[in-house]
Amino acid sequence: MFTVVSRIFQFGFKNFWRNGWLSTATVAIMTLALLVFVSLIMFGVVTDRAAASIQDKIDISAYFSTNTSEDQILNIKQSLEGLPEVQSVQYISRDQALEIFKQNHANDPTVSQAINELNTNPLEASLNVKAKDPSQYAAIAQHLSSPDIAQYLDGQPSYYDNQSVIDRLAKIVKGVETGGLVVTFFLALIAGLVVFNTVRLAIYSNRDEIGVMRVVGASNSLVRGPYVVEGMICGTIAAVISLIIAAPVLYVVSPYLNIFIPNLNIFEYFSAHIVRLFVYELLFGIIIGAFSGFIAVKRYLKN
Repeated sequence: MFTVVSRIFQFGFKNFWRNGWLSTATVAIMTLALLVFVSLIMFGVVTDRAAASIQDKIDISAYFSTNTSEDQILNIKQSLEGLPEVQSVQYISRDQALEIFKQNHANDPTVSQAINELNTNPLEASLNVKAKDPSQYAAIAQHLSSPDIAQYLDGQPSYYDNQSVIDRLAKIVKGVETGGLVVTFFLALIAGLVVFNTVRLAIYSNRDEIGVMRVVGASNSLVRGPYVVEGMICGTIAAVISLIIAAPVLYVVSPYLNIFIPNLNIFEYFSAHIVRLFVYELLFGIIIGAFSGFIAVKRYLKN
């Protein structure tokens, strides 16, 4: 058994070096396929961050009458935090609201003077609520509209004023996530088919040699094994090359993506996860190379 395995690997390496141009072409195609693969991973990161960025801009606010005590507001805050749909609840007191208002209008002397002349704080305390999913804001708004809570509110929660915008943003988030999955599956399928046909072409060029091996009584495993090993070698080399190419490309692209999606540094993500990405690339390259070699040589074993 050990002798057969060692011969399979020996013939696999010999085939790789002997078929110089075909091996180079196979590695090049597999490199492109793996670049697509790593691009799909990065695309998934970008779509997730983009969806999270959109979702982060969505919230609903509930404003409380000025005669509502802070304890009552905090009790309502606690009840909201107990809802499974709620991600976070931020309490903004009347004093905090006034301070934020002053900061936002610091460059407007008329507004600043009017605020300073007031003897009382006209602003109301509020709760800003973020949901785990944009589709869950309706349930949160319904909770805030219950009689036990609505009696303390000054008007309806902001959800009802911005319902159409929130629903539209929810559809955008869902569309980005679904579109990302569809594109990933489609491009991965194309990459796999291209690599398979390239490996099959390389094996086709050696069909006479396969026929001779069959005539002299070589077993199926001894005939198929070297091409599987050759595919694994091509996949390993392609994995290394694809990461070497991807690194500078992501370094250049990263600042431009950060303009459209705040707090996204795609090159930093790539650097932090490069070991995991290499393992993914290596497994993908080895599996697709070995599988292509295994299937492509099968037709010649039937003759």
